[in-house]
Amino acid sequence: MSQQRANTRSLQDNPQSAIRNPQPEDFTRYDQKLEFILRTSARVFAEKGFHSTSMRDIARATKVSLAGLYYYCASKDELLFLIQDNCFGRVLERLEARLKETGDPVERFRVVVENHLSFFAANMAEMKVLSHEAESLAGEMYEKVSGKKQQYTRTVRRILSEVQQRRGAGARKVDLTVATYALFGMMNWIYNWYDPRGKLSVADLVETVTRLFLNGFAGGGDLAPVPPRPRADEPLSVWRAPRA
Repeated sequence: MSQQRANTRSLQDNPQSAIRNPQPEDFTRYDQKLEFILRTSARVFAEKGFHSTSMRDIARATKVSLAGLYYYCASKDELLFLIQDNCFGRVLERLEARLKETGDPVERFRVVVENHLSFFAANMAEMKVLSHEAESLAGEMYEKVSGKKQQYTRTVRRILSEVQQRRGAGARKVDLTVATYALFGMMNWIYNWYDPRGKLSVADLVETVTRLFLNGFAGGGDLAPVPPRPRADEPLSVWRAPRA
């Protein structure tokens, strides 16, 4: 195996990889350059889309020659893998460490929201790439990223279950699968509208999403069901029927 492949594989397979868990004493020049390439690649993928981006585009954006890029990664797919793998690895490691600090279900839920939103507010391009390019990997790379996503989803679902149990037997139950993916939908959509440099701070964003999810928009009480209104028949096509 070439030194290029050995270096790249060590970052994929080592759970304590410096790129995911950087320590000043072992964050080498190689790691720093790879991190720069990954961050720049994430920005380019977010702007152009993964499939519309070439390795030459990455070379121009990073000012690294094609030969230099191939020293750090074997392909464009491997760049995408490293971006996704490192992001999910970091956010999951941070969450697991912070959850050890409290056993209260509601506080643990707040930790989930704060950890996710603060991380991705600082990595908006990476969030867009994770959202848009979830199915762009294949084979072993896809399986590795998918495994971390599933682990993350199970952790969040378990915490939502703890919150639901705390409310007691008389409380109205919500389907946990729906709740879990609804929460991720709320949090992952911020790359479309949130400006980390705007008036709304990350702390305010976390507080709002936490309250909105736990209490509901109308204050937490069950609203009376709205009676259905009659609907006009309408074809379920995105296109208008051609006029005669």
